[in-house]
Amino acid sequence: MKNLYRIPSLSLAASVLLLAAAVSPSAHSQPATPEHVTGTNPYPFETRDFRDEEEEEPELIDLPEGYDDKLALLSEEQLEFLRGPDARRFRGDEEKMTEYFDEHTPEEIVEWVSAMQTVVSSTRYEEGRDLPNIPLNTASPEFNAWRIQRPRSMDPEREPGPIDLGRYNGRGGPPTFGGFPLALTQEDLEAGEVDVAIVGAPLNMGSGWRDSGAQATTDMRVLGRALGGMDQYTQINPGSVLNIVDYGDVAMDNNSTERSMQHVREIVREIAETGAVPIIIGGDHSLEYPNVAALADVHGKERVSVIHFDSHYDAWWGSTHLISHGAPVYRLLNEGHVRGADYIQVGLRSSGPDEEAFKWMREIGMRFHTMAEVEQRGWDNVIDRVVAEASEEGRKIHISFDIDIIDPAFAVATGTPVSGGINMREAITMVRRLCAESNVISFDLVELHPALDPTYATTMNSAHVVKACLTGLALREEGLTSPHYLSPIASEHAIDNYYGDQAEFLRRTEELEASREEEENEEAETVEGSDSDIVAPIDPVEQ
Repeated sequence: MKNLYRIPSLSLAASVLLLAAAVSPSAHSQPATPEHVTGTNPYPFETRDFRDEEEEEPELIDLPEGYDDKLALLSEEQLEFLRGPDARRFRGDEEKMTEYFDEHTPEEIVEWVSAMQTVVSSTRYEEGRDLPNIPLNTASPEFNAWRIQRPRSMDPEREPGPIDLGRYNGRGGPPTFGGFPLALTQEDLEAGEVDVAIVGAPLNMGSGWRDSGAQATTDMRVLGRALGGMDQYTQINPGSVLNIVDYGDVAMDNNSTERSMQHVREIVREIAETGAVPIIIGGDHSLEYPNVAALADVHGKERVSVIHFDSHYDAWWGSTHLISHGAPVYRLLNEGHVRGADYIQVGLRSSGPDEEAFKWMREIGMRFHTMAEVEQRGWDNVIDRVVAEASEEGRKIHISFDIDIIDPAFAVATGTPVSGGINMREAITMVRRLCAESNVISFDLVELHPALDPTYATTMNSAHVVKACLTGLALREEGLTSPHYLSPIASEHAIDNYYGDQAEFLRRTEELEASREEEENEEAETVEGSDSDIVAPIDPVEQ
């Protein structure tokens, strides 16, 4: 559109009016629509750009001098429009506008401005002509059927607590995340003293480009075996340290992102209220909004910080849809769930944000760590900086991990891949350290779209990222929170003194063995004092 001034005069008005017709809704009157509610906020909520404290008067330019005769047929309204920001994309700079005035008659200039006004008017919302949202059939007897849970009275009687579905003590049953037991209710979480509940959120509508994740939760259960078992780097088995369950999938209305948001928020809040760490597997990145809003419901607004791993900053505003995979950050800030100063962005490298957006991020105190910073400072330094920022004041942390932070070489099956990302070793190290060294209370992994990768590599790598989080949480539970903890026996054979620190590694290994022996003795004493037979669980992943 910005080159419309170059269109020959005879076809100019017709061309722009055809464009207007293409973007203009039907002029026929539309039926009234019911108010639509998302969470606790009316829809549509306030869409003013909160970055502007006051509404500023539009900046007008001066038209070239000496062209009064060419502009004589324009009304005052048209002259103001031509000078204003709405005409900027059509008219070009002063040199191009002067060129156009020289080559066209006053009548053609009137057609030109009128065509511009038609396009701008047709593009924008007009009350009475346009629908502010999609009307729903509220008379449908199935209106809420998609999210109604089966009444408990219809379930077989059982004691609350996690359910092991395996025929072979962890294997041979319906697949679950990491082979972990299944929990169905908040009572199950409480009775089982669950530490981590992994829940699927197969949202499929917030992306708008490529496949958008409805299959992610199924593939992670079937193919993500790496979620369970021992972590060799730290010699920690998260499933042995933490009570971890699969909490099933959240029901989705995959014809409506807005409707799905409310129910995701309810289920994540249900987990967080028990003190368990919710780990949400998605689905597109609009999920960050209900995930973090749920934490704010439990812990209070502006009491949770967010580390946003992404190649995009997801604080876009002004688009037609108020919640999408490009807008969760803006919406969380706009509704007051998180302060700008409590957002940490990591991995940015897409075409946006621009200089103005970076300036705004600085002004609100948002910390951002772009791949340009990684290139300039080195990845190890950036990791240390992010961990230090996340650990300030022991603040509660939600990690939102969009897999497109990872280079497409390792994660091709994602909605909006961007070249030049981090590799898997860097991703695993960062997540493990953050979950061990800072107070992580929630985690989501999003934008996994398995249908785009027939090799399953993206699903496998996504499972390793979640496993890194579980490992970090287990390290924190075990008190192993020293910077970048790795097992002394897994990281150095210590047969010789090649690096000059053989004695240190042997000492640390002896301390580790003594600690393990003490724990085993305590467990044995507990078993001897118990009247019940205890069967040790089998590692869900055979090594």
